[in-house]
Order: sequence, then structure tokens, then C-alpha cells
Amino acid sequence: MEQDIKNYHDSLSPADFEICNLLYKVICENLPKAERKIWHAHPVWFLDGNPIVGYSKLRASVRLPFWSGQSFGVEGLVPEGSFKAAEVRYTDVKQIKKKDLKLWLSKAKNIQWDYKDIVKRKGVLERIK
Repeated sequence: MEQDIKNYHDSLSPADFEICNLLYKVICENLPKAERKIWHAHPVWFLDGNPIVGYSKLRASVRLPFWSGQSFGVEGLVPEGSFKAAEVRYTDVKQIKKKDLKLWLSKAKNIQWDYKDIVKRKGVLERIK
């Protein structure tokens, strides 16, 4: 695990630490070629510089957003924000359904909107995969 992500995990409560460690493991297993780093204060995975998935501690939960999740056409994710993102929130590690998570990660590899160039395009998203 990268030191910056380890530091993030070490700052969490035991319950949130457990959630984030499981998310980290499953995401890394399913996106082995993705770059991962702390971005905007939480762990995020990128493919070709484009953000795909990440997680962050909120007051009452751990949030797992998929930047292109609204386009996945699957259940379990809730639309978030004004672009194409969708998310799920966890309060207990037992809520994580690995089968669903693996499906979402598979979709994330194949369905991407170009967030990397959103500023250059003045807020317009284009599908890249």
C-alpha cells in the first residue's frame, strides 16, 4: 500500500479502517493497472489520468463514488452530483457486497466519461470508452 493511502487509513476509526481496507483490496485486485493516489484528500484510482473510483470518509459513512457510475446500467449505485457520477455509502464492512463491487469496477474500466479534460472543455463531458 502506498504510504499516503496508508496514512489516510491510519487516521480512520477501526470500523472505517476495516471498510477502507476491504475497498482498497478489492479495487486493487480489479484495477491492477490503475494509478492510485491521494487526490483531493482521499484515495482515488485513475486510468490514463482519468478518475475512475475512490473512497472518502464522511461524517456518518464511507462514500464510494464511481465517476461514470450513472452510465453503468446496474443497481446499487445512487446518482451523485450534476455530471455522471454515482455512489454507494457504507457504515459497516458487512454491507460491502464483493460481487456488486467487482461488477461496478468492471463497468468502470469499460465505461468512462472524460473527467480529465472537463476544465479544458468548459464543463462538457465526453464519453471516452
